Amino acid sequence: MPPNTTASTGDKPGKSGRKKGRKARLVVLVLVLAIIGGIAYGAYWSISTVRASFPQTKGSITLQGLSGPVDVKRDGYGIPQIYASSAEDLFMAQGYVQAQDRFYEMDVRRHMTSGRLSEMFGKSQVDNDAFLRTLGWDRVAKEEYDKKLSASTKKYLQAYSQGVNAYLDGRDAKDISLEYAALGFTNDYKPGKWTPVDSVSWLKAMAWDLRGNMQDEIDRALMTSRLGPKQIKDLYPDYPYSRNKPIVTQGQYDELAKAFETSGGGSTSGTTGTMTGTTGTSTGTAGTTGQTTGTTGSAGGTQAATGGSSTSGTSGVQSQLMGLRNVMQDLPTAVGVNGNGIGSNSWVVSGKYTITGKPLLANDPHLSPSLPGVWYQMGLHCRSVSAACPYDVTGYTFAGMPGVIIGHNQNIAWGMTNSGVDVTDLYLEKLSGDGYLRDDKTVPFRSREETIKVAGGASKKIVVRQTEDGMPLLSDRDDELVKVGKKAQVNTAAPDRGDGYAVALKWTALEPGTTMDAVFAIDRAKDFAGFRSAAALFDVPSQNLIYADTENNIGYTLPGRIPARAKNDDGSVPAPGWDSRYDWTGYLGQDELPYEYNPKRGYIVTANQAVIDPDKSGYPYTLTTDWGYGTRSQRITDLIQSKIDGGGKISTDDMRQMQTDDSSEIAKLLVPMLLKIDIGDKDVRKAQKLLEGWDYTQDADSAAAAYFNSVWRNILKLAFGNKLPKELRVKGQCLWVEPADNTGPVDETTKVRECGERDADQAQPDGGDRWFEVVRNLVNDPKSDWWKAPASGYGRPKADNRDELFERAMIDARWELTAKLGKDIDTWSWGRLHRLFLKNQTLGTEGPGFLKYVLNRGPWKLSGGEAAVNASGWNAAGGYNVVWVPSMRMVVNLADLDKSKWINLTGASGHAFSAHYTDQTGKWAKGELLPWSFSANAVDKGTRDTLVLKP
Repeated sequence: MPPNTTASTGDKPGKSGRKKGRKARLVVLVLVLAIIGGIAYGAYWSISTVRASFPQTKGSITLQGLSGPVDVKRDGYGIPQIYASSAEDLFMAQGYVQAQDRFYEMDVRRHMTSGRLSEMFGKSQVDNDAFLRTLGWDRVAKEEYDKKLSASTKKYLQAYSQGVNAYLDGRDAKDISLEYAALGFTNDYKPGKWTPVDSVSWLKAMAWDLRGNMQDEIDRALMTSRLGPKQIKDLYPDYPYSRNKPIVTQGQYDELAKAFETSGGGSTSGTTGTMTGTTGTSTGTAGTTGQTTGTTGSAGGTQAATGGSSTSGTSGVQSQLMGLRNVMQDLPTAVGVNGNGIGSNSWVVSGKYTITGKPLLANDPHLSPSLPGVWYQMGLHCRSVSAACPYDVTGYTFAGMPGVIIGHNQNIAWGMTNSGVDVTDLYLEKLSGDGYLRDDKTVPFRSREETIKVAGGASKKIVVRQTEDGMPLLSDRDDELVKVGKKAQVNTAAPDRGDGYAVALKWTALEPGTTMDAVFAIDRAKDFAGFRSAAALFDVPSQNLIYADTENNIGYTLPGRIPARAKNDDGSVPAPGWDSRYDWTGYLGQDELPYEYNPKRGYIVTANQAVIDPDKSGYPYTLTTDWGYGTRSQRITDLIQSKIDGGGKISTDDMRQMQTDDSSEIAKLLVPMLLKIDIGDKDVRKAQKLLEGWDYTQDADSAAAAYFNSVWRNILKLAFGNKLPKELRVKGQCLWVEPADNTGPVDETTKVRECGERDADQAQPDGGDRWFEVVRNLVNDPKSDWWKAPASGYGRPKADNRDELFERAMIDARWELTAKLGKDIDTWSWGRLHRLFLKNQTLGTEGPGFLKYVLNRGPWKLSGGEAAVNASGWNAAGGYNVVWVPSMRMVVNLADLDKSKWINLTGASGHAFSAHYTDQTGKWAKGELLPWSFSANAVDKGTRDTLVLKP
């Protein structure tokens, strides 16, 4: 049995299973003492309450509806492998087992996707519910289930639901999970039965999280209140194709090119597309005409749309967009995952470059940390694989959904990263009476009334308005946004103001699709043709899918429902809803989307970089103007290529080490410049010397990494913080208190304290891959206005050029870390700043302190960092704590599937006192992987507990 940990001391989990066992028992003892003493709700709990929710993992259970016995075999980490003789039994058992371990998480998710969180948590969630009801995820999911999904998929979803409900049958909420006992303090909530639509709806939540450039679309529009087109282009530079290679490279897409030639340039579903250019040929939006180039054109279009300019201040429509931005920033608290900064790594290496002679495939999706983690490891095995029972698959699932999302079967392996393709557009709608303007006509909105039930309070009714093609009005969800829209001013290129403006959303996930069909089809695919056929059903979210098989083939395909836009629109800024020329003109077909199969270079890397270089390839469609900038992907490519160039062969452990590569690419660029600056202050100079001889790796015990990342954070703050518009204000963190007289820097005698989160004094960039590229371009112009910073009120001189600003950043970083870590730099380490806290996403964030102590874990001191391959990301605007992570890691060995490796962020269980709550986190933090058994013999050898489900 692996050790359990609460990680409550701030140290990484130790190695002693006995000590960890004692620690777990101690926590339970503390809980018992709390009960006896009547401390902070403790009287409601008992050992029996805690244990009642633990799953039965041995013996047998009778389940009505099974056609035959099902074996559930769990290893020492509680990871289940399920064996059944029919597909329906297999998925029914999957539903039962996932409910055993994770039902509370599943229940929260379905309330979130249906906009019913207030039924569980009360009035604090009403605004979130209203926004989610407006999006209507569950309504789309129901339509998907009723009209789009195959009969076999519906059958599997029904079987899964039957399994979940078999677990719920006869159980009180408090016996299902500790969290329900806590909810019982404030309301009498009881979980209802599971439905197939509950499973389908979660796909919409993930699609929202991975929706592409919607945030950038809003931000660019808001920037026009203060910045001109060139400045905006500085902050959204072109993708560096010559330095960071796209996924599909020149010469590797001959079949795709032939398809374009055959079709006369490519035809979409219903129309043709004609986009070209690196960042897309774009035009001004919202009533402007005539083509302009790249981001400059986009900025000009934004000014037309919002009535803004570099000097005119913020317009009413910009205020609406600002309000919408704030609403969306609040929403991830409910969703449990966070769209900002999200990325992922995946790559596959052909057998000609591996020790095994067969492909190796690696994947680690990056999401915000949550407890329990978003993934659930599992194997689904038909005892005899046949047409009637075609599944022998293992990997990462979502609790609440049947099937395996990422993993391998007996023939193929696959991984995913977010493509970043632009599948959302915001439209400004001109209001006219009870309708909106379309060309020269007023069209009525489609409206519906929704009732939000609130635990412990009165219900709230809202009206959801949609355009005739189903676009919801997001701005309706805030009374202030509605008022602002009525007063909004738009320049003369747009129609008269009339009754004002509203903001509507066009998004591919708001149309019913077939992604659930795709999950099952991928799980049973046998070759690349079958894999691509399955991927064609994967509507949303659009993902980069990599592939390998036991026959030594590797591949890549870009699936997804991807819109084709009119030639005058690249989707980079809000578009004018009153002009039908900006409507989507169809969707790209699979033969129009990039793919690769056995490329000559022998490997494929996807890490959110550009998919294809349109200039070199002649690719005619604009997939997005907002790719990740390729920092991670190029580092992975360089690591693979260096191994190949050295004549070596790549092993499973080499793939693991690549996943944990901590190298900072921005440090490689900036440190030589920082070392050339003559620092007068001896204490700052001592910190500067940490950078001498540093190898740029961000290990948790590195003092140099701590200092550099603080310098980097202060460079961003000084260069951009007072220049970005106030509309982009983010919550910052007060890291130190200045001396009372404001005459000088903090020293060791100054009393410092944490002051927690507060509104930042100025807007600050969040760090990340894009800011690497921004700074990389600007350092070549030492006198750029971006390097100018005003004098501070506590003795810091103004900066007039790059080197002066860098000096200021080094001084500020020294005193910041003095406050955070102490004056003695020998005690500094990156891990003391860069910590991971795992929080239960409901009561662990909003509950009383006692519940937070019971449910949450951490911190762990982490290596890695911003845009490193080991992407333990942090937000420069808010401090150094980890805000997104590799949510799992896997390496699949296609020569011997039993020698594959995997790890999860947390553990199999969602029960706070289970041994499997966070039993993988310690190893995950150290970059270790666990054995991943697949064959029946290997599974049997690793089995600790067996449960038989009987009909």
